[in-house]
Amino acid sequence: MVIEYVLFIFGIYLLIKSSDFIVGASSTLAKKLGISTLVIGLTVVAFGTSLPELVLNIFARSRGSSEIVFGNIIGSNIANILFVLGITSIVGVVKLKSSTIWREIPFALLSVFVLFLLISDALFKPGDYYIGIKEGLLFLSFFAIFLYYIYHHAQKDRSKVVLSREVKENYNKIYLRLAVGLLGIYFGAKWVIDGAIFISAQLGFSEFLISATILAIGTSLPELVVSVVAVWKKNVDLAIGNIIGSNIFNILWVLGIIPLFGKLLIPPFIFVDIAILFIATLVLFIFIFIGKKHEIGFREGLVFILMYILYLGFLIVRG
Repeated sequence: MVIEYVLFIFGIYLLIKSSDFIVGASSTLAKKLGISTLVIGLTVVAFGTSLPELVLNIFARSRGSSEIVFGNIIGSNIANILFVLGITSIVGVVKLKSSTIWREIPFALLSVFVLFLLISDALFKPGDYYIGIKEGLLFLSFFAIFLYYIYHHAQKDRSKVVLSREVKENYNKIYLRLAVGLLGIYFGAKWVIDGAIFISAQLGFSEFLISATILAIGTSLPELVVSVVAVWKKNVDLAIGNIIGSNIFNILWVLGIIPLFGKLLIPPFIFVDIAILFIATLVLFIFIFIGKKHEIGFREGLVFILMYILYLGFLIVRG
């Protein structure tokens, strides 16, 4: 019994450290290639910090735990905005570019709306409903559109970005760090899923509650570390790009790939959590235009943290 708890905790630690390896190596590689900071945040860093969710949920699906998949993805996205962005805004002011305001954040809202639309039958009609290959391919189609936009954005910015001469690390070391990070994420995800299923059974909690709280916060810690450090170093584009990019990746990429391994049963109660995610993203959009324009600071950060505490309270009461 003790070993399951130990491996669960160590698995979360391994996910965080391995993600840090991948983010660091990916960022270094992007800098060597002359890619802008915002694009790095929206793509390579968002990919690295979303990788734990992907691998973890592939394991969850292989064990038939659809509640863990939905709890982790929706819970992580809510945690990214209310918890990660909340703490990041308390550490330092987050000033957003107009492209982020009018393109990336609306795309994050669109991804939540697409998720709601594709599973809406489960809300309005009785019976069991699933996300299958067809829905997965639709998610991946929207993800391809997002990547095309990022590619177009990168091409426009590339002429303005000077290739970094300060990056001394050679390609072999970068690829080695990527390989070590991927290996760590594999084993970390396996131990976390095994532990989550065991703990939920032992304590009588639902798998969704465990995944939307402990797992969601655990897999959002890479985003938190990356974003706080980025703001602390006055690299705000990387912070906000990482948070928004991760949320888009989690829905369109992770939920696009998982159904390819087998259909996912839609939990009937998930619509409340999706509504909370949509509201959280919308509140972010609104905050940008009140107070100091295009900035999220200490006050907004406190509001986000309070909203997240209320959400956690709701999850615990719901059980």
